Amino acid sequence: MNHSLNVTPARMALRRRLTGAALAAGLLLGAAAMMPVPAFAQAQSETQEGRLSLSAQGEVRIAPDMATVSAGARTRADTAAEALAANARAMSGVFQALERAGIARRDIQTSGLSLNAVYEPYDSERGRDQRIAGYEASNTVRVIVRDMDRVGRTIDALVSSGANQLQGVNFTHSDPAEARDEARRRAVNELNRLRSLYAEAAGISTGRLISLSESSSSQPSPMMYARAESVSMDAGTEVAPGEITISVNVDAVWAIQP
Repeated sequence: MNHSLNVTPARMALRRRLTGAALAAGLLLGAAAMMPVPAFAQAQSETQEGRLSLSAQGEVRIAPDMATVSAGARTRADTAAEALAANARAMSGVFQALERAGIARRDIQTSGLSLNAVYEPYDSERGRDQRIAGYEASNTVRVIVRDMDRVGRTIDALVSSGANQLQGVNFTHSDPAEARDEARRRAVNELNRLRSLYAEAAGISTGRLISLSESSSSQPSPMMYARAESVSMDAGTEVAPGEITISVNVDAVWAIQP
């Protein structure tokens, strides 16, 4: 009997400890319920908001003030040394002609130099054992012409002095920064116009600007053309610079107000 009387108080003490723990847990849960919404939940609600994404392009057309001419000489001989020597003589005449045309040395740059073996046509009897018929050397230069009135004369000087290859002419502008900035303004103005148009058509209201970025810009250039009635170099080569287009693409994202 004395043993049973000693167990009862121990059980009562354990029951009191369990009751205290449960009460503390309840108080903690209640306090957590009264705390503000966690930051990640707020971020999740923001990413779920409606957005309006638009792209627009701005363009400005300007007259070019410089041109780049790519030309050179290709020579062929029985040996590699002979082909390279013949090419060197041809290019020497090209450089002299460019100097007489008023082109500065800093505006002349070698863009391609090669020496390759030339093989005879494929013969099925010999199979892969093709014979070398000779060697071909090629030298190409890029010439910057800063005076637009000299573009045609520069081409004529190149061809008449030994150049037998003409890859083309590209027209550019030496300082397109102002035109590109104006293209950016036009792109942003077009974005705002589209923003108002879409908001009205969809019956929505746009809020803060979330992002604004420039995706790309380009400067296409027209190519040179030779006058159709020019059947000899005496008539000269005519070029039409025309205009070049400076374009900028801009992307924007706005929040849609609830």
